[in-house]
Amino acid sequence: MNKKIVFWIVIIICIIAIAVCSSILFVKSKNGGNSTFLGTEVVNNGEENKNTIVAEAETVDIFKGNSRPIAVMIDNNVNARPQAGLNDAYMVYEIIVEGGESRLMALFKDAKLDVIGPVRSARHYFLDYALENDAIYVHFGESPQAQSDIGTYNVNNIDGIKEDGTTFWRVKDKKAPHNAVTSMDNILKSAQKKDYRTTSSKESVLNYVPEEVNLEEGQVANNVTIPYSQSNIVKWSYDEVNKKYKRASKTEQQKDWTTGENIMAKNIIIEFIANTDLIDGENKGRQTMNTTGIKDGYYITNGKAVPIKCEKISRNSQTVYKDLEGNEIKVNDGNTFVQICPTNAKVVIE
Repeated sequence: MNKKIVFWIVIIICIIAIAVCSSILFVKSKNGGNSTFLGTEVVNNGEENKNTIVAEAETVDIFKGNSRPIAVMIDNNVNARPQAGLNDAYMVYEIIVEGGESRLMALFKDAKLDVIGPVRSARHYFLDYALENDAIYVHFGESPQAQSDIGTYNVNNIDGIKEDGTTFWRVKDKKAPHNAVTSMDNILKSAQKKDYRTTSSKESVLNYVPEEVNLEEGQVANNVTIPYSQSNIVKWSYDEVNKKYKRASKTEQQKDWTTGENIMAKNIIIEFIANTDLIDGENKGRQTMNTTGIKDGYYITNGKAVPIKCEKISRNSQTVYKDLEGNEIKVNDGNTFVQICPTNAKVVIE
């Protein structure tokens, strides 16, 4: 017989033998043998070896545990900068306020921060995003409309103007009203005094996933420019090494007050919402907007951007971010800046 034929016959016989042995071992394991295979898990049940090897499932780090989120209004005036705590927030919402300025609302879970701020006053439409995150809302003062809506929606809030003087303090290296700060420990102590719930079973607004999301079909997004007004322009630049975006605002690279680190974001969501002057009798140019309905936007991550739709049924319901086919988008495990900007903002993605 040809040697090559003999060789291949031997190989086939060996393969069959290995397959048969494997089957026998599997059957034995199903009937009280030494090892049971459970997906990616191996559990040893033998008398001599009781070691257990369990493969851990992938989990999302940015949003875990049952601690209730804390939403803090952060001053974004040039006199308030640099701010403390933005890099430690799992989400930051930036929305326009009076005078073409914008204000930030940072959301925290289990953050241990000795300084957060400077903290600024409430605006009523920020409540919509505090409510959808089931957050305790922290601010220093409030507009008349915000005060009314806090009562109407029974928002658990901590107002620095009404506190006993221990929750907030003023720093000397910034000028009032841009120098009121707090800490996470102080916030939680105040929440406990007010008998606010400090745990939450509500799921994240964003559909975070543990695997890396790369927007293969998206447009290049190495630089993103978002003009809130002529004097208030936000710029994000992509850092390929860290796979994050670095933030600049009003021509200034933004850094953390306490660490000196650049303000960075893994994800950026842009949402376009029309804003108009609020008629509240005070003539201060405060703004209002309808956050509900379906809005246009973009999801940006890992150097790419895709258009999305942002759907919010009611003021206290969670926004659902969808692709143009109607599927909820998958979001990278990391901190997110939600840039809610005017509909006429000439956003540039390049």
